[in-house]
Order: sequence, then structure tokens, then C-alpha cells
Amino acid sequence: MRQLDDNIWIFDGEAVSFFTMPFTTRMTIVRLACGGLWVHSPIRLTPELREQVDALGPVAYLVAPNHLHHLFMAPWQEAYPEAQTFGTQEVKDKCDTLRFDEILDNDRHYPWDNTLKTLLFTGSPAMEEAIFFHPHSSTLLVTDLIENFDPDSLNTFQRFVAKGAGVVAPEGQTPLDWRLSFIFHHDTARKHLATMLDWAPKRLVMAHGLIIEQDAVGFLQRAFEWLEK
Repeated sequence: MRQLDDNIWIFDGEAVSFFTMPFTTRMTIVRLACGGLWVHSPIRLTPELREQVDALGPVAYLVAPNHLHHLFMAPWQEAYPEAQTFGTQEVKDKCDTLRFDEILDNDRHYPWDNTLKTLLFTGSPAMEEAIFFHPHSSTLLVTDLIENFDPDSLNTFQRFVAKGAGVVAPEGQTPLDWRLSFIFHHDTARKHLATMLDWAPKRLVMAHGLIIEQDAVGFLQRAFEWLEK
């Protein structure tokens, strides 16, 4: 567990193999004004982790920000039956064994609106992803929209693959396959990027890779240069 600022923590879990790559798992927890915990992209729930989480407060919301970040949701729902679960329509359609109380989109208000800003990044037929901004700590939260793998964590073959996809630090960005899927919807992606830049984040936390601790706006501008091509 690492505390980033007042009322926001990250937890790094085990790596999950995906297309030969060791995708690290990272969860972010925000304590809301009501005292309840907002849990973003839950990682594997162990007894030790549960003890740490319970010490922070009661779990109020569980969030699956895209249809690839649901792997460990079921044990959390079982452990915290009073918590509400939010996910994109895509993850709800994919995971009919999970309970979803609300869908993440750009047309509604959320119970965490006084603590976090929410944006559904759309425009790709491959995947939609919910992005979140914590103004108090100036922290932007993404999962797969940007990946920034530490090259030292990869073997030679993995580093070659990751560089080809454009996701090796310090030059991380949207993975190549997802970038290409926006080909007919760059205008939509630019609109969402403009919202993220208007938030003026200082820190960028990704599910996969090294956190950007300074000049997150500059990092975002470089990472999304592909939208201008």
C-alpha cells in the first residue's frame, strides 16, 4: 500500500500474463467525504489486503473501468455485499455472473461527484474506458488507455513487443492496437482528451506501468500525439 495524498492510496498486486506480457495489477482507493471507500480496478483480495482496506474505512463502491478489469471483482462483491458495483456497458455485457448496480457513461451523475470527476473515453469499437480525476490530489486515473511499462521489468522479447506497441516508459501511450481502432473517430477522442487536459492533472496513475509524478499534462500531450496524425 502506498499513500499518494490525503485520502488516496494505490495497491500493487500480482502480474497477470496477457499476450505473453506481464501485466501488473494496480488498484486505487479513494476515501470519499462520507468516509466510504471507492475502489478502482480491484486486485486479488487476500486476507492481508482486506485487513489494510478495512482499516481505511467501509467499502462503498467497486469500479470496473473497462471490460478487461473485472478479473478479481467477484471476491470483492462477496466480501463487501453492501458495496455498489459500477462498470461500463461492455463489462456488464461480458460478465453476466457479476452484479452491476449502475453503468458508467457520460450522461449521469455519480454518488462520488463531489470527490471525483468521471469521463467515459469513447470512440473505439474495441473498448471504452472510464477515466477518473481526483482534484484534491490532482491525480488522473486510467487503466489501459495509457500503458507505461518499466523496461527493467521486461525480458528482451517482451521489451521488443512492448516497444512495438509504444508502451515502454518513458514513452508510454495508448497501445498500438487500440490507437488504430480510433481511426474513424479521432474527433471523439480529441474531445475526451481536451477534457482531461482541462482538468490539469499533475499526477497520472496507470494500471500498467510507471506512475507519472510530475507534468502529467505534458506527458498526456505527448502520449496522444497520434491523434494529430
